[in-house]
Order: sequence, then C-alpha cells, then structure tokens
Amino acid sequence: MRMIKLSLFVLVVFGLGMVLAGCSKPPEAEKEAAKKAMDAAISVGADQYASADLEAARKVWDTAESQMKEKKYKEAKQGYIDAKAAFEKAAAAVEAGKKAIAEQANAALGTLEGEWKKLSVTANKMEKKLKGKKQAWTADTKAISEGLAKSKEMIASTPAEAKAKLDELKTIIDRWETTFKEMARSPSKPKATKKKKS
Repeated sequence: MRMIKLSLFVLVVFGLGMVLAGCSKPPEAEKEAAKKAMDAAISVGADQYASADLEAARKVWDTAESQMKEKKYKEAKQGYIDAKAAFEKAAAAVEAGKKAIAEQANAALGTLEGEWKKLSVTANKMEKKLKGKKQAWTADTKAISEGLAKSKEMIASTPAEAKAKLDELKTIIDRWETTFKEMARSPSKPKATKKKKS
C-alpha cells in the first residue's frame, strides 16, 4: 500500500512537472504567426493606408517581444496572439484607408487643375514680365502638365503616391502664384521717349 502511494505521488509530481515544463516553452508558433500577419499587413500597404492600426499592432508586438526576452512565456504567448489579431485588423483597414486617400487625391486633383488653368491665364497676361523666368516657367509648365496627368492615372492603383505627387505640384503652383503676384506689383519699365529737337 505504501509503495502504491509513493508511486502515485511520484506520478503526480512528474505530471505537474510536465505541465509546468509545457507552459514554460517559448511561444515560437504564436510569434511566427504574428510575424506573418505583420508582413502581410505591410505588404498590402498598411503602412500607407492604415498607419494608426499598424502602429497599434506594432506596440502590441513590442510588448510581446519584451515579455519573451523576460521569459514571461505565458504573457508573451497571449501578446503574440493579440499582435496577430491587431496586424490582421490593420490589413483589413487598408481598403477603407485606400478609398479615403483616393477621395482626397481626387479632390486635390480637381482643385489643382482649376488653379493651374488660372495660373496659365495669368502667365499669358504677364508674358512680357516673364522674360527672365521664361525657361523656369517652361520647365515647370511641363512638369505640372505631366504630373497632373500621371497623378490622375495613379489615383486608382496607388492613391498615396498620387496624393504625394499632387502635394509636390501644389508647391510649384503656389510658388508661381506668389511670383506672379510680385510681378504684378512691380511696375513695368517705362518706355524711353525720344526728345524732339527744336
């Protein structure tokens, strides 16, 4: 009877040891799953179109990584599970983010096209004053025309890049608007009049 109790005790202790040993293993599978979810979110453009969600997911990941280093494997396991879910949420938010940025880019495109037409009219009126800046104006005219056309094409596939391109074009247009305002304020050189001999 005593031998049976001792055997039973050893078996229980061994079983508990195995359970505890099973809990103390690093959660490599969960970490790998979370890493794959992170890579997938980045590959679909979460860094551009769902940056807030991606940043939140990275914080959860960082916490899990810290717990892993501290050998808090139970907490790290849950952290990686939460990080995976957060990265999946960021990936799912990409389409909505893309749509929102595409709408912003379309609005910006419409505004810039209007500003560009006005600027072109102003440039035609100020052609005589433009002489010293004609080369720069010609180069920027080409850049703006091509940039607007390219941005229009890019909005459907890469709206964030289209928006960035439109922001660059806005800077060029604003610079020329300022230049033309300054030119309009500066008086034209008076024409030299010939004195009549008496």
